[in-house]
Amino acid sequence: MINACARPAGGGMMGGVTGGGKGLVLVVEDERPIADLVRMYLGRDGFGVHVEHDGPAGLAAARRLRPVACVLDIALPGLDGTEICRQLRAAGDWTPVIFLTARDDEVDRVVGLELGADDYVTKPFSPRELVARVKAVLRRTAGGPAEQERPRQVGPVVLDPARRSVVAAGAPVQLTSTEFDLLAHLMARPGRVFTREELLAAVWGYAAQAGTRTVDVHVAQVRAKLGAAASVIRTVRGVGYTADDA
Repeated sequence: MINACARPAGGGMMGGVTGGGKGLVLVVEDERPIADLVRMYLGRDGFGVHVEHDGPAGLAAARRLRPVACVLDIALPGLDGTEICRQLRAAGDWTPVIFLTARDDEVDRVVGLELGADDYVTKPFSPRELVARVKAVLRRTAGGPAEQERPRQVGPVVLDPARRSVVAAGAPVQLTSTEFDLLAHLMARPGRVFTREELLAAVWGYAAQAGTRTVDVHVAQVRAKLGAAASVIRTVRGVGYTADDA
């Protein structure tokens, strides 16, 4: 677990950008010891890291640097992490966002996900787990073999894995990377009922460390964005969810 009094033993720069070949991750964290540790662990894994310590600077950096992912503390000076995420999403920026916070209240978690965050890590946390979460989000964004699949359709919803695009009743739908992968997993086997635990394992990749409420919130978000086509995702009471056109 992270110790807020610990200092990194080495690796990475103490200011500016740490270089890396896997893309640039923006870290916005006002507790400098934690920011330094996160920078060190991400840097060790091959990521470039840019750190800011307040909300306005973090938002400006996100817009200026176009990172591959953002790790945002929620309680930030000047502008909190949820507002940074909200402004990015309002501007059409769907860069993956992972919230980092000392709050462990379910309401806070749900609000963060509803704003378009891709994941949520509470303090104290293992820096290795945070790196794993960043890598998992980026894998979902980049896709893998599924990108070679043909577009799939359930009812009025058409999902194209290669383009990572969704059209519902003829209108394009903007989804976060996690929302897209959740819908893609459901639509890959229409009519097949997936439990929440199965969806956590398949989409998030760490079922043992996440609550099933995460799945419910994301399903609700996808349904809201599908609008009139939301009925293609059906709740099977006591089991989970399925995608069908019944």
